[in-house]
Amino acid sequence: MKRVLRVLVTAAAVLAVGSVPAVASAGGGAAPGRAGLQRELDGVAAASAVGALVEVRGEGGVWRGTSGVAVLGTSRAVPTDGLFRVGSITKTFVATVVLQLVGEGRLRLDDTVERWLPGVVPNGQNITLRQLLNHTSGLYDYVNTIPFPPSPEFFADRWRTWTATEQVQRALAHPPTSDTPGKTYAYSNTGYLLLGQVISKVTGRSYGQEIKRRIIEPLQLRGTVVAGTAVRIPGPHPHGYLPTERSATPPLIDYTEMNPSLMGAGGEMISTTRDLNRFFAALLGGRLLPQYLLDEMKTPGTSTKKYGLGLAWKDTTCGVRVYGNDGDALAYNAWSFSTADGRRQVTIALTPNFRGDPDAGVNAFLDKAICG
Repeated sequence: MKRVLRVLVTAAAVLAVGSVPAVASAGGGAAPGRAGLQRELDGVAAASAVGALVEVRGEGGVWRGTSGVAVLGTSRAVPTDGLFRVGSITKTFVATVVLQLVGEGRLRLDDTVERWLPGVVPNGQNITLRQLLNHTSGLYDYVNTIPFPPSPEFFADRWRTWTATEQVQRALAHPPTSDTPGKTYAYSNTGYLLLGQVISKVTGRSYGQEIKRRIIEPLQLRGTVVAGTAVRIPGPHPHGYLPTERSATPPLIDYTEMNPSLMGAGGEMISTTRDLNRFFAALLGGRLLPQYLLDEMKTPGTSTKKYGLGLAWKDTTCGVRVYGNDGDALAYNAWSFSTADGRRQVTIALTPNFRGDPDAGVNAFLDKAICG
């Protein structure tokens, strides 16, 4: 999932009157050369979050910081090694597995959906795996068929187990966003649900099992899990919250525990700042894919979007390009970006308070962390 609650956040920001109270820092002092990062993080948290945590890697070493609180209404510090839901960063893991299967000769990027999932998708003979990966398939996003906060219907489904099959069917009840696959970028979680099914069809194991054996275990990502239907976050973590009404200062409900099958292969994973930095360093450093497939991953599907095969990029104000992804997981937001050589990395996670859009503040933090 990605930016599924942006409309709600934007509405709250428009309604907001006056300043947002400052959030006290819960992190330790910055490492040499990183003196301003804690202030930047505090600013992000004060504007848009209950709590925040970050890991920055660069020439000055590793700096981990936190801000805000782990539990609303308390002074409990956000754990620097805390786990959080990573949302659409899951897609980069799924895409990596698909590309590994391509490298093994078991898939081709231009294989059609129909070849691997016959009869599942109308026009599937004209939609390729590449188009699912880069969001040019034209398939309607199933997320748009689901009620979201503050809808009571959404909260009633908190513990429901969703299947990829029913979510895909919900999406296919709507016309495609484009009549010509491959022509237009339109973000679609539906494509990644289908990719999860393709992985299972090819390997005989679930995409979660493949992510675990191909990425999590070899890289020793000890705080990373593919959640499945497990409702709890298995380790120290900040609590996440959702609004129960549309307003400038909406009341929040603790939504830390929920059934993540709602997000599936498009966003169900849990990780840490350390693990995400380690993953992207390995990916961009060629430990997970050969160079020709990493080049494919960095190739945009259209000229209008900086998004390749499950991998996005940003150009910082100092002219340094960073690669990675960001994700919304309802009560958690996360961003993880690295330079191409992996020498400078930033992963930041927030538990949003829905009083403002955090993107501008996070982008400024990324700039400072990468550019100095």
